[in-house]
Amino acid sequence: MRRTIRIAVFLLVCGSVQITGNAQMLNENTFKIARTLTLIDAFYVDTINMNRITEQAIVEVLKALDPHSSYISAKDVKEMNEPLLGNFEGIGIQFNILHDSIVVIEPVKNGPSEKAGLLAGDRIVKINNENVAGIGISTTGVRTRLMGPKGTKVNVTIFRPGFKNLYEFVITRDKIPINSLDAAYMLNNETAYFKFNKFAATTEKEFLDALTAMNVKNIRNVVIDLRSNPGGYMLAAVALANHFLEGEKLVVYMQGRKTPREDFRSNGRGLLTSAKVVVLTNEGSASASEIFAGAIQDWDRGVIVGRRSFGKGLVQNGFTLNDGSQIRLTIARYYTPTGRSIQSPYKDGYDKYYENFRERLRNGERFSADSVKLPDSLRFNTLVTKRPVYGGGGIMPDIFVAIDTSWYTNYYGELSRKGIFNSFTLEYADKNRKKILSDYKNFDDFKRGFKFSEEDISAFIRAGEEAGIKFDKQQFDISKNEILKILKALVANNYWQTTEYFRIVNEDDYEIERALKLLADPQEYRRVLGLK
Repeated sequence: MRRTIRIAVFLLVCGSVQITGNAQMLNENTFKIARTLTLIDAFYVDTINMNRITEQAIVEVLKALDPHSSYISAKDVKEMNEPLLGNFEGIGIQFNILHDSIVVIEPVKNGPSEKAGLLAGDRIVKINNENVAGIGISTTGVRTRLMGPKGTKVNVTIFRPGFKNLYEFVITRDKIPINSLDAAYMLNNETAYFKFNKFAATTEKEFLDALTAMNVKNIRNVVIDLRSNPGGYMLAAVALANHFLEGEKLVVYMQGRKTPREDFRSNGRGLLTSAKVVVLTNEGSASASEIFAGAIQDWDRGVIVGRRSFGKGLVQNGFTLNDGSQIRLTIARYYTPTGRSIQSPYKDGYDKYYENFRERLRNGERFSADSVKLPDSLRFNTLVTKRPVYGGGGIMPDIFVAIDTSWYTNYYGELSRKGIFNSFTLEYADKNRKKILSDYKNFDDFKRGFKFSEEDISAFIRAGEEAGIKFDKQQFDISKNEILKILKALVANNYWQTTEYFRIVNEDDYEIERALKLLADPQEYRRVLGLK
């Protein structure tokens, strides 16, 4: 299994294959393309950037193949790969820019900055003796200065509120984790909740670390939240599914014109093979998320709750070009254990593919399960209880839960789009840090007792008005509970972790409430799965 994982991860990350085929046709087509570019360079009427023209040509060729083959420029390759590799190299801080100052939100636990002595609330005023305060620096500018190869050093000068002197730190850069697990906590005494934002090389380790902290022996039920998870490494999804499947069961297989079928199976050593399982999906769940959900559904191992997933069932291989740029070329389709292809149709081209997805949403798919019509030709049967399931365009949930928009208003949307929630809570948390951390001993105290005052709410409304958002009392009243919940969650995120953010955001989440109701009713759970 370990050797298989190494091979598959290599396949998805960098890829290397021997190109074969009709050599004469390849040479003729290659010559035609090269000749065209040569003629453009030699005779075109205006001065042009041939590098840009070449890249545009590659992009258009790949778009003509399928919606997920793509070109990545050399400067973007590392940035694209880091989230899936699960780390980057830098000093390890979460920061934001407030009033033209770089504010440390939190040093990464056990990271270089925490070890050096940086604290939440510190202002970075110089990096390597270069002034970075009050110069209009961007987030990208900060990252460029702070990130660098592991083992290299960076000098950081900070101002610490409440102290007169500036403090200088020499920080040695190191590998910094990029977490794929946003939240892990117990919804009740028996039910563990895991929220994944992607599937990365570190996903299984993050999951196992969280299980250890929770005490796996107490877990009877599991909710896996894959809503708006766009996917990532296929093998990470296989590794996660392994912990819920008994024996050596097929999780997924992939196959293409030049790619022989390859099966990926569980190893029979999963840690939660007897727990009841609910998987949450929506229209933003794609790729590796659909691999996991499809395996759980096909083996009647758990219940899918929510809405139809996106429908991405193509496997890309990364081919590195001579300048360091990369082509991510679709080489195969993946299939769930029943043989379903989850890929949505794309024969009408790139633009139509994404227009069809938008059309799905416009047709009411998020509000009614009846809006989804799939032909019998796409019908399959699950492997244990023979329930009907469908391929050809995403994973259909076993229990549909409509999206809740009762609280949404145009006023709320404007506040969100203009970043008022983030800017207000950053300033609020920074100004009230000592008081809040003094008044509330821990997050549980904060969650139970914290409320915004009327003055705080008025200040938030003013922040919106200063950004050009006209106050609408009627719309504010409709959205008020959601506004206050998001503000409270963002304040918590400034003092604690993303788990605490989701512990507040998830308090009245419809899909989670439906999952808990199902897990509390063994008869309904078994009925949905077709179990006797």
